[in-house]
Amino acid sequence: MIVTNTPGKDLAYTNLAYCSPSDLRNFLVPGSRLAYALIGDVFVLTVAYPFCNLNLKIHVFFKSCGHIALNAIQRRHAKVSAGDSISISRFIPPENYNLALLTLELEFVKKGAKDEQVDALLMSQQIRKRFINHIMTTGQRVTFEYHGIGYIFTVNQAAVEGLEKSNSIERGIISADTYIIFEAPSSSGIKIINQREAAGSNIFKHKEFNLQSLGIGGLSAEFADIFRRAFASRVFPPHVTSKLGIKHVKGMLLYGPPGTGKTLMARQIGKVLNGKEPKIVNGPEVLSKFVGETEKNVRDLFADAEQDQRTKGDQSDLHVIIFDEIDAICKSRGSTRDGTGVHDSIVNQLLTKIDGVESLNNVLLIGMTNRKDLLDEALLRPGRLEVQVEISLPDENGRLQILQIHTNKMKESSFLSPDVNLHELAARTKNYSGAELEGVVKSAVSYALNRQLSMDDLTKPVDEESVRVTMDDFLNALQEVIPAFGASTDDLERCRLNGIVECGDRHDHIYRRTMLLAEQVKVSRGSPLVTCLLEGPSGSGKTAMASTIGIESDFPYVKIISAETMIGLSEPTKCAQIVKVFEDAYKSPLSIIILDDIERLLEYVPIGPRFSNLISQTLLVLLKRLPPKGKKILVIGTTSEVNFLESVGIRDAFSVTYNVPTLKTEDAKKVLQQLNVFSSDDIDSAAEALNEIPIKKLFMVVEMAAQGEHGGGAESIYSGKEKINISHFYDCLQDIVRSRNAKDFQTQEDKSIIVEKDSGEEIDEPDASNSSIQSRAYMNQLLLRIQSLGNPVASYSIQSQEIQTQEKKRSSEAVDNLRRIIKAECQLLSLIQMAKTTRILQKKRTQVLFPVVSHTVAAVVHLRSLGVLTAAGCGIGSVHAVVRSNLLVESSEMEEGEMQDVDIRTSRNKPAEYRVLHSLHN
Repeated sequence: MIVTNTPGKDLAYTNLAYCSPSDLRNFLVPGSRLAYALIGDVFVLTVAYPFCNLNLKIHVFFKSCGHIALNAIQRRHAKVSAGDSISISRFIPPENYNLALLTLELEFVKKGAKDEQVDALLMSQQIRKRFINHIMTTGQRVTFEYHGIGYIFTVNQAAVEGLEKSNSIERGIISADTYIIFEAPSSSGIKIINQREAAGSNIFKHKEFNLQSLGIGGLSAEFADIFRRAFASRVFPPHVTSKLGIKHVKGMLLYGPPGTGKTLMARQIGKVLNGKEPKIVNGPEVLSKFVGETEKNVRDLFADAEQDQRTKGDQSDLHVIIFDEIDAICKSRGSTRDGTGVHDSIVNQLLTKIDGVESLNNVLLIGMTNRKDLLDEALLRPGRLEVQVEISLPDENGRLQILQIHTNKMKESSFLSPDVNLHELAARTKNYSGAELEGVVKSAVSYALNRQLSMDDLTKPVDEESVRVTMDDFLNALQEVIPAFGASTDDLERCRLNGIVECGDRHDHIYRRTMLLAEQVKVSRGSPLVTCLLEGPSGSGKTAMASTIGIESDFPYVKIISAETMIGLSEPTKCAQIVKVFEDAYKSPLSIIILDDIERLLEYVPIGPRFSNLISQTLLVLLKRLPPKGKKILVIGTTSEVNFLESVGIRDAFSVTYNVPTLKTEDAKKVLQQLNVFSSDDIDSAAEALNEIPIKKLFMVVEMAAQGEHGGGAESIYSGKEKINISHFYDCLQDIVRSRNAKDFQTQEDKSIIVEKDSGEEIDEPDASNSSIQSRAYMNQLLLRIQSLGNPVASYSIQSQEIQTQEKKRSSEAVDNLRRIIKAECQLLSLIQMAKTTRILQKKRTQVLFPVVSHTVAAVVHLRSLGVLTAAGCGIGSVHAVVRSNLLVESSEMEEGEMQDVDIRTSRNKPAEYRVLHSLHN
């Protein structure tokens, strides 16, 4: 049929198609007076002959057959012009074709018309009356007149009674029972009122939207929470919320680690909302150097919303204000010390605008921050930023969605290789944020593009079709992009440069027990925080064991806190760094924190002793503070000064303590067998020589011996061509042992303690070169006697101050016993001649010399190596004696009272030998 214009202007508002009476009979529905025509397989119109407008011109026009009249809107929708031919067929509606729901979007026929309020109930009645029995199709546009104003409505939804929603075209007949919902874009100038029974609202631009289509992945749960808290009340018409007696949510706070999608979500929320264009403000942009200008900038952000509220009331548009880095301007009041009070004024001004006396109900403030703890508490209460959603690190499913978003276009363009497994990548990228995952995709693409470039000729044309991003590209990218909240694998590997070797059942037991603690943290519901202390001699492998546990536990967040990263920092700065590591761990579901060498973190020095109480208290608090709900942490500490940690109370803060021992002979043999650097004949001798040595010293002496006597032999040793010479190994071991002994006792300083007489004359140390094996054997026997008596409970200490009067009587008896015992020791050790040469036998009250005999030093060192003797204290006054690893020898002919400054702190019921020998302990 030939398309013509509608013969009259008033007929254009009827939504009818007009034709001649002869053509009309071809569209009649059997058994009905209704005629329906399917126009170009696009929409269905009711066909009629304009009897009511019949005049001579119209009668002549429609007298000829084969013409159909359509108005401009109908022709535009059918994509035809006047004079064109179009396919038209009769349409017979099926049974039960009445519409249950009809959703119409209104707009003015003439653009730029002034704003109008439309009563939804009255317009619904008018449309049902005027368009009864008309068939409406989704997407169809209809022109009509209402109260003298021309409107166009677009059918957005046409639901038939009892018919489930399908992919077919939605179409149905308007009946008296059809429920009509009106919608209007915010820019149309049409305000719909009195739509009491409407179940929907025009707050969103789209009826439904996919988060992935908006570029948001892994945040479905968070967005569902935001929608329920912030937008559910806005979906309903204003009169519903007024009847409920509630106010809309005016603000929300998105907080969490950097790169997790806070800014992206806030921007996309602003885009999908059907309101004014969102105002995006970076926190520092509000600040101004002029007095009062900063507060004015805050007021200007709300000016449009205030004007809209005054003119339109509840029908005003939603105004969205997005504050990025809100912690920059809304710090807790009183926390800044700039002297101007500007930050406090900003907070006060913002609180007044959000929820003051003239509070606004058409504003949604969205704040974003990484530091929620810095914000003022008043800003977070209900009525202000009351919806607080943590945008945390994405889980495996969330990471998969993010990877799919960033690889979607390259997949559609066939640039993504089939071997790329996004599920595997999602499993590998634990604790990666959304921004870091985007960085991984960019890095992988750079590898693919670089393969197509030639550094010799950069002008060479690139074959676009050959670009393929492979799985290897992604794996290489994972090595480049390291997550901020991931495991510090490089730092952990540095702590075990020699790897992990089997070194005995004792070490294996400690390793297995600590791994069980890591498993306990994973599965236990009642142990969100587990702490473990590894203590033992320096170099025994504590740090290497802790690092191995951190790597093999497969925890997503593993960090090591070491003093080497805090050199030169002040105590508050060190505490801040330690706290930051723990705060970051609270953002990961599973975390391991290694406190390496705790005594170094505490700045412990045995002279004094001295340590940082501030860091000590910080560690005590952190070791006992439970992580947030859903987060689990294992803390592993290492120390070589467990007695010090016990004295300051840190040892008790750990749940479990394991002693990492030195290597015994059988342990050292296992290690040497794995290194395979000794011949089978020498390995037993080498292992026996390495008894009670830390594993770190073992590796050091083996590496020294592997160099050979003249150097250059390491390559042949480690390749298995040669073996270490046992004699050279003993020489290297002697160097290691000497360095250890130099730490235990200092013979490079004074070998005698010289005390001046009243005349000021100095007495030189006597020559004593007769160091004998008998003295060492005697000390061994003496050691057995000490061990049979048990652990020492008291000690003598030489003091410089006058002892108290009430202790003098008890001291005299002990001095007599001391004199007799020391006399016997001097005789057995052949020291009588030395004592005579020192001229210390005096009848009058003088100072006393305590000579140090070289051959007794060996005996004392033997006792010290077994842990029996330690450095002794000394007085400062009349007897200035610093006894490090030396044996005190006194002449047997001393008169009572010549040794005045003696403090006896032992039981008088113990044997004299017990008390005297244990006076050498501390």
